[in-house]
Amino acid sequence: MKKGLLALMVVSGMTLMTACSGSSQTETTTAAQTAAKEETSQTEQAGSKEAEESKAESAGGKVYGYITPGPDTWYQRNVEGFQMGAEKDGNKVVILNSDYDVSKEVSNIDSMINQGVDGLCIFSFNESGAKIAAEKCAKAGIPLVSTDSVGTALDNNGNDIVAAIDFDWTEMGNNYGQWFADNCPGENIFVITGNFESVPCQRINEAMQAKVDELGKNKIIDIQEGEYNPSKAITVAQDAIASGKDFSVIFVMNEDMAAGIIQMLDSQGVADRYKVVSQNGSPAGLPLIKNGNLDYTISSSPGWEGLVSYQVLNQYATGASTAVQQQVELPIMPVDQSNIDDKTKVVPWEVDECYWDLTKEYFPELMQ
Repeated sequence: MKKGLLALMVVSGMTLMTACSGSSQTETTTAAQTAAKEETSQTEQAGSKEAEESKAESAGGKVYGYITPGPDTWYQRNVEGFQMGAEKDGNKVVILNSDYDVSKEVSNIDSMINQGVDGLCIFSFNESGAKIAAEKCAKAGIPLVSTDSVGTALDNNGNDIVAAIDFDWTEMGNNYGQWFADNCPGENIFVITGNFESVPCQRINEAMQAKVDELGKNKIIDIQEGEYNPSKAITVAQDAIASGKDFSVIFVMNEDMAAGIIQMLDSQGVADRYKVVSQNGSPAGLPLIKNGNLDYTISSSPGWEGLVSYQVLNQYATGASTAVQQQVELPIMPVDQSNIDDKTKVVPWEVDECYWDLTKEYFPELMQ
């Protein structure tokens, strides 16, 4: 993790100044002094940075890497949860952003390995990213935790990882199917998912469809992509309504998209004709639950997930656990107006001290 120093003094340029100006000697001296000060300042900053980076190691701590897929709020909160755990233990976290670029993600994996981090957490935006990290980290002897890969990183040709950290997306789909049967029997459902290639979306859609078919009280008439884009989701919903399709329940894969659809329904004066159900328990969704515009959602806090990812990785890296190939799934937490203000049921996205109590309740082995 060394940073190269930029050479700031160009001697030939200063010599040319001396030949061209009667005051060049003074200017050259001033330029040299300024450059020397800047170089000294950069040297001091680099030294300070190196000292900071080695601080955890000198105190017996660890330096962990975290590769995040992009700048979206979900991913940032996951990083913050990971950092929450590291800060408490006096460890350092190096963060690299892949910006939804496959080649950059691979480059980030290589960078972390070259830096010699004590452990790596990767949140990949594609199914193969975590598998590539598993192979490379196994060769380098670096423990790896994969977040939100839906366990795909556990199937990696014998390249063991410490754990895959996820929400139970299949159980989430089952829960929605049951809610539809209990709360709106006989009504048809139009689904606006995130992306068809997203494994969590696939798991929710498949389980929801299977549960609806099993219970026989509802029918899913169509599933379309919203691409996690509120504008796109609004257009999809408008087109479905304009087409005359028979449905009165709209399931939307996240609450940013759901908020846009709810606003559109309200502006068209048809909000009372539809129930809207979503997923996340996010800052965008909770006010909609409170005012009754969003009928149901499930809390899945990325901040808490990030903390659990850190704790699992840290336990292995410090020798407190030798377990590998673990599938760690955070619990399903349904949200409605009855529990909206209970942090133990509606887990905040922003890092919160309640994470420790929740971890103690659901994953007591991580608190040892």
